[in-house]
Amino acid sequence: MKRANLEKAYRLARERYAELGVDTDRALRAAARIPVSMHCWQGDDVGGFEGAGSALGDGLAVTGNYPGKARTPDELRADFEQARALIPGTQRINLHALYAENPGRRVDRDAIGPAQFARWIDWAKDLGIGLDFNQTYFSHPRVKDGCTLSHPDKAVRRFWIEHGIRCREIGAAMGRATGKTCLTNLWIPDGTKDTPADRSGPRERLAESLDAIFARRLNPRHNVDAVEPKLFGIGSESYVAGSHEFYLGYAVSRGKLLTLDAGHYHPTEGIADKISAVLQFLPERALHVSRGVRWDSDHVVTLTDDLQAIAQEIVWGGYTDRVRIGLDYFDASINRIAAWVIGTRNMERALLLALVAPIARIRAAEREGDATSRLALLEEAKSLPFGAVWDFYCASQDVPFGEAWIAEVKRHERDVLSQRT
Repeated sequence: MKRANLEKAYRLARERYAELGVDTDRALRAAARIPVSMHCWQGDDVGGFEGAGSALGDGLAVTGNYPGKARTPDELRADFEQARALIPGTQRINLHALYAENPGRRVDRDAIGPAQFARWIDWAKDLGIGLDFNQTYFSHPRVKDGCTLSHPDKAVRRFWIEHGIRCREIGAAMGRATGKTCLTNLWIPDGTKDTPADRSGPRERLAESLDAIFARRLNPRHNVDAVEPKLFGIGSESYVAGSHEFYLGYAVSRGKLLTLDAGHYHPTEGIADKISAVLQFLPERALHVSRGVRWDSDHVVTLTDDLQAIAQEIVWGGYTDRVRIGLDYFDASINRIAAWVIGTRNMERALLLALVAPIARIRAAEREGDATSRLALLEEAKSLPFGAVWDFYCASQDVPFGEAWIAEVKRHERDVLSQRT
């Protein structure tokens, strides 16, 4: 589409939205300010660079072997930049501890520090983006019997407590260096395949371990902490120590953020309704946006009803400054850069869709008890000319609109990714 036609289509769309009281120009400015944290592990199948000697496991699995996987930190950073150039809005990058850079020597997870992430920090500063961080409690020989912080062996717990302490120091260093607060997230795989005889003991040990990790107060301008629950996983089908109820209680009682992962619930259970519920009791909360197919399969995020409901709750609830949006999926069956672009553009698309919805009119009908008009307006909004608004937004952000970005990914695959063997 020619630029003149693009602008004409946007003007017509703007007029239509204005009839419903929606200022699309204002919506575009708002969308550009909402950061989305892109997950580094999409680029290399959660492989990392620490050389710990353990294959991916402890509840995680990747499907596919598409050519062109990033093999080094520099390749991963270059791939991220390629993806980011095709996505509108504001992005951050979300790292895991197993992405430490230890050239020439092995540094175990209980000994890592900011030095192992210095190149990541310098790179983020050069790009002007924020960093988020995840403690890594999987794919390591010190995961014993599927457990880490809740394990009955004090030595096992001590190793992982030290890892958590050091990860918080890394997160604080990232926030201090970039000037953008780092979210440091904690998820553990601890649980049992079959029904345990003791449910309380692991949770008592987990609470004690968490208190030890969080004992030191860090500057909240540099680092904020989050804990992430899960319903079940591979190898923890019957019992998870860090359940939803456990971490909700812990977050509220200890003043930590709660991370809700869209794939960590029953397959038919959405997380949108949980956002406002949790924010009645916590100042902020974090999201890991994913797409589970029958289980926590971490499929590429698509523009589903569930995704739109999440974005609507964030935007319509006025929570854009209180919800930290992160993505969490990994697909090796397609071009990995394309997977980044598709999922992140869909998150951005869902947010913009929520921003241009005629919510003032819909809520007015609701206040008046007019459920008929409320439902009718919600449905009619679905056929408003959003495509023209989205295309104009992409063009105004100097990224390809429509399907044009696919050619860029294919060119990069031909010229760069195909050379990786």
